[in-house]
Amino acid sequence: MAVNNCIPVVPSVDLEKSLRLWRDGLGFTETWWEDHRDGVLVGAGIRKGQMMFMLNIRAGEPDRPKGYEGIRFYWNPDDLYGLREHLLGLGYAASDIHKRDYGQTEFFMTDDDGFDHCFGVPTPQAG
Repeated sequence: MAVNNCIPVVPSVDLEKSLRLWRDGLGFTETWWEDHRDGVLVGAGIRKGQMMFMLNIRAGEPDRPKGYEGIRFYWNPDDLYGLREHLLGLGYAASDIHKRDYGQTEFFMTDDDGFDHCFGVPTPQAG
């Protein structure tokens, strides 16, 4: 018996605000599921190509607990420099781009829910 795929579930304090990064910033344009309660979006399934994620309202306290690291994302974009400029243009605080000694060229940002996103490509592809 094998597992065929995995859909990560990402908790959010404000789902509409979080979807701005996922849709406008990262290009997840297909929504395959949405759940509203009392007129508030509480869950959404999004897709871009083969990648699928479910975002839902965070249970418990809305603030990130002290010391909580949570989910981390490592993205491999087609255009590292262009994506960074795009995210900066949307108002996200993306780090400078760095060439790492382990062969990747990367930048980082933290989203509105406190999750870390790293964007990287093999250094020879970075140009």
